[in-house]
Amino acid sequence: MPAVGDAAPDFALADQNGATVRLSDFHGKHVVLYFYPKDDTPGCTKEACGFRDDFAQFTKKGVVILGVSPDDPKSHKKFVDKYELPFVLLADTEKTVCQAYDVWKEKNMYGRKSMGVERTTFVIGPDGNIVKVFPKVKVDGHIAKVLESI
Repeated sequence: MPAVGDAAPDFALADQNGATVRLSDFHGKHVVLYFYPKDDTPGCTKEACGFRDDFAQFTKKGVVILGVSPDDPKSHKKFVDKYELPFVLLADTEKTVCQAYDVWKEKNMYGRKSMGVERTTFVIGPDGNIVKVFPKVKVDGHIAKVLESI
């Protein structure tokens, strides 16, 4: 997993509207890059709505929020529209970015193993280097911790 001080791996992914977004597009700004398992599921909805509810505070600090999951742009568009999310969701359908950030992991739920996204947030500084990593995120209280870290 990329660590504090490392250069954040660059990428190019489609957003909810099908437009290509590159991490390098945001050089010079703080970026909150959060990885989540699946659109419109309880924990992921709570996390996304938390970022939405505090969006003005992030914007005031000049922070860009990018959400990433393996869902496709069509799924992201429905999720954004349903919950009025004011930030970009990126479709990592091939899981290449999830793998570059080492968040594509084997999970064990009720004794069944499967591969999936381990909820993780990276705060990337204006220079493109990682300034904070929140691994294995528990949603409650997470947004406030991310905001405090910037």
